[in-house]
Amino acid sequence: MTAEQITLRLATTRDAETIAAISRKTFYDTFAEFNTAEDIRIFLNEQFTKESLIKEVGVRYNTFFLAYQGHDVAGYVKLRDHLIPRELKGEQAMEIARIYATHEMIGKGVGKKLMQHSIEVSKQRNKQVIWLAVWEKNERAMEFYTKWGFEIFSKQIFILGTDLQKDWLMKKRL
Repeated sequence: MTAEQITLRLATTRDAETIAAISRKTFYDTFAEFNTAEDIRIFLNEQFTKESLIKEVGVRYNTFFLAYQGHDVAGYVKLRDHLIPRELKGEQAMEIARIYATHEMIGKGVGKKLMQHSIEVSKQRNKQVIWLAVWEKNERAMEFYTKWGFEIFSKQIFILGTDLQKDWLMKKRL
């Protein structure tokens, strides 16, 4: 399978439940083995509820694109257009707030297709910078972003359950 076999489409509020389900599943699949079961449970039940994820889809500053392999949802990207770190103030910036591929689709071009599209959308919206946050221990993701030309420019704290974790903020000039 190649990235060319992956199709994308703009998500609507009708896709909110699908996005919520894939969000919870991919988050769990990616991070559960590196965190305590209790911290994952707390995070999913307090910060990543189905209801809150569904509400995100209709928010004006959020844009979601779903990735498909055939008729199967393979992942999605959430672009956010209003929260900018202080280090990027004064620049036109777009955030990749989430870029998720289902566990079985990792390494099959989904991330590539979603990243290409995120960069294209950012350029169409006249952004100068595209940025994201990534957990410092997520080496696979950091390697992927580095290959795309992203560089670390700052850090932030991410709370997962009761655990304070460090996220690297990475940016790419467009």
